[in-house]
Amino acid sequence: MPHDQHDHDHDHHGTSPSGHPYRHDNDEALTYWQRMEIAVRELLIEKGVTTAAEIAAQIDLMDSRSPANGAAVVARAWTDPAFKQRLLANAGDASREMGFDIGPLHLIAVENTADTHNLIVCTLCSCYPRNLLGLPPDWYKTRAYRSRAVREPRAVLTEFGVDVPQDSTIRVHDSTADMRYIVLPARPAGTENLSVEELAAWVTRDCMIGTALPRAPQVVSTGA
Repeated sequence: MPHDQHDHDHDHHGTSPSGHPYRHDNDEALTYWQRMEIAVRELLIEKGVTTAAEIAAQIDLMDSRSPANGAAVVARAWTDPAFKQRLLANAGDASREMGFDIGPLHLIAVENTADTHNLIVCTLCSCYPRNLLGLPPDWYKTRAYRSRAVREPRAVLTEFGVDVPQDSTIRVHDSTADMRYIVLPARPAGTENLSVEELAAWVTRDCMIGTALPRAPQVVSTGA
């Protein structure tokens, strides 16, 4: 499958006249590739290769994936040194160990340290560990981010509010169709007494891309 077509979003779904699910974007006319996808899927169902229920189940599974899965992996790595070593050695197997099916992708965890900060990008399209982190942010797919993250990563990080010391190294990792990355952020100081679940709340999607640092979750006031 061409590199620029293998990783499309699946965030809007509806039902075709025959009752099969399909993606649509508001009321805009379907693109050539959307029409092609519907035609191929309907043909596969008609030929008995798959069923509408199987397709719907896969869509539901894809939609259920969220950054909370990756945050759980990070929080465990912060509290379990043996697991952290397994994660850095083979992030795919470590994620599967926690029950997260990342498929056949080669997943690599890169660790932020006192003198190294990691940043993830896909310079060609939008390759991203969706099975573990859910859908990528829109800015991750923009041409500006994809090019500037490589040319001037320190400036890009500053715009995201991450000021990396001048004497620290910034490592930029370029994702591919079959190799994805996840950043293991440094555990914040003062979190020694927090549970794994509480620690996970400090980890956002952007932390695992490298464009943010873990911070205490904000408490939303509901008012009196």
